[in-house]
Amino acid sequence: VHLVESGGGLVQPGGSLRLSCRASGFAFDGYQMSWVRQVPGKGLEWVSHITRSGSPKYTDSVKGRFTISRDNVKYTLYLEMNNLKPDDTGVYFCAITGTETRGQGTQVTVSS
Repeated sequence: VHLVESGGGLVQPGGSLRLSCRASGFAFDGYQMSWVRQVPGKGLEWVSHITRSGSPKYTDSVKGRFTISRDNVKYTLYLEMNNLKPDDTGVYFCAITGTETRGQGTQVTVSS
């Protein structure tokens, strides 16, 4: 199983980023997938998940700003992040929901 995130970076408050997670080594379309983040000084925080059929769910702090999606042909998970806030700063990981399986993470820094 291999998950590789990309798309992080430094962005000003109010800016946007699109994260991608390329999956391999398992039947991607058969699993619910999640985005979680490691916030400085805190533990892992669940951000969003998407079911096998594409139904999304979000933590309250990102509702209306983040959009999760998946391409089951390309074996890729996405997280579109808009109107970013400093509190969104952290390392973002994609994960197979309910497991410890996740990628190496991509850093998102929101700062002026």
